[in-house]
Amino acid sequence: MFKVVKQEYTLIIGILAILFFKLGGNSLLNGGNSPVIYILTAGILFAAVMKAIFAVVHHSDALAIKLGDPFGTLILTLSVVLLEVIMVSSVMLTGDSNPVLARDTMFAVVMTVLNGFVGITLLIGGMKYHTQTYNLDGIKAYLVAIIPLAMLCLVLPNFTSMDAFGNMSAGLTATLVVASIALYAVFLFIQTRSHTHFFIDADNKSDQNSYSPLKSNTFHTIMLISYLMVVILLAKSLAIPINDGITVMGAPAALGGLVVALIILAPEAVGALKAAFKNQLQRAINLFFGSVLATIALTVPAVLLISGVINEPIRLGLEPAEMVLLIATLLMSSVSLSSGRTNSLNGATHLIIFFAYIILMFD
Repeated sequence: MFKVVKQEYTLIIGILAILFFKLGGNSLLNGGNSPVIYILTAGILFAAVMKAIFAVVHHSDALAIKLGDPFGTLILTLSVVLLEVIMVSSVMLTGDSNPVLARDTMFAVVMTVLNGFVGITLLIGGMKYHTQTYNLDGIKAYLVAIIPLAMLCLVLPNFTSMDAFGNMSAGLTATLVVASIALYAVFLFIQTRSHTHFFIDADNKSDQNSYSPLKSNTFHTIMLISYLMVVILLAKSLAIPINDGITVMGAPAALGGLVVALIILAPEAVGALKAAFKNQLQRAINLFFGSVLATIALTVPAVLLISGVINEPIRLGLEPAEMVLLIATLLMSSVSLSSGRTNSLNGATHLIIFFAYIILMFD
């Protein structure tokens, strides 16, 4: 028992953080306190949440290793997306109304993952191994689902009618919810039942012996749920400094989406980069494209439901420049990952689009 407590000390830290912020710590994040106290409190909160997020990924990764692909990476992907939905929901319910937060977060995930993380992974992997391989059928399955969902949820709302409050029409809302859930359900059937071989690279199987000793599935499942609860209970507190920071800096609203995306995706990016370093590009592809697909398919129904419950308008349609970047990203992904083999040039091109996204955010 002592050994387990020692290994999972992060859970104790998380529980103490929950007690602190629920019993009055949130008041230190409100106006009227000195900047030193505010920064120190926000730093402690951020550190506790990040440690819990990394722990979530650690235990979901352990289950992923034991269960094997594609079930393993699916668990990791769904865990990360659940964290994202929690963070977006918390920020939506905290502070002033922000009708574009969900849109900006989903767009930030698409740009950060498909350009930033994929670019770094392909660039570094290409520099080390020159050429890396993956299952072409798998990436086609991801893109077949990602492209229509991205266009339907992030572009189409700009060209449809809205009510007096800026909300999408009931017909479009229902269409997006049904399309997101139905398409993702079909994809999950393909991934876990009928075509699991699409998401496995037989030439570069993962080596379980290269990981630290694993415990039972029950243990990792309990720990995974426990750390998820820590993040859920601290998410609303973390939303306070995120909103305040963007307001104080006078930063563009899109920066809030990028911050949320980076916080949630950081551990997954680390895991994918490690896989690429071990020449397991298929695992990185599963993580990256799986997270993008799940983000759009699961976030859209969740935020539309929240918007209806709290009676706040929500906007999903991107700005014109952002639509260009989205289309360029989808086209680039279709081209650069069309042969089953990658090199450093593919990675460099994706990174260029990501840098353009960052620069245009502040333009």
